[in-house]
Amino acid sequence: MNELQAITNEFRRYRTLAEKSFARLDEDALNRLLAESTNSVAMLIRHLGGNLKSRFTDFLTEDGEKPWRNRDAEFAESRYLKEELDGVWSDGWRALDDAVSQLSPEDLDRTVQIRGVSLTVHEALARSASHVAYHVGQIVLIARVLTKPGEWDSLSIPPEQSTAYNAQPLREKKP
Repeated sequence: MNELQAITNEFRRYRTLAEKSFARLDEDALNRLLAESTNSVAMLIRHLGGNLKSRFTDFLTEDGEKPWRNRDAEFAESRYLKEELDGVWSDGWRALDDAVSQLSPEDLDRTVQIRGVSLTVHEALARSASHVAYHVGQIVLIARVLTKPGEWDSLSIPPEQSTAYNAQPLREKKP
């Protein structure tokens, strides 16, 4: 497996975690703030979708922070419809998938710009994967808190199942 495939697999893994988490929430829960000055799952979906679309549209040729992106609006407190969230989420991931599918291993050393800062493609991909992982962790935590007791199914190794998992660690389904 080459580096591009490895990073693509990580993006897919985190996308799957997020989607399994927010699929468990109704529209009210998607828009719920757990406390003042926090983000709802809807805000995080909008932010990740907007970030990915901006970063990966014309990835090799334009700055990753596009003039048409309004990052602050991604965090605006409002009631977001599930259909709107699905569209923003899908658009962002489609931009990532399209950009990464066109890369070759030789492209990893090329230079791209994000907010005027030069990064290698490898650095930009690692930075983006870390950003996605950070916010997906938030989505999973919020979804778990908002899911009724007893209705949450573990997205990783279930409690008290570590020994069984460790006996067959590769049984985990690939994204």
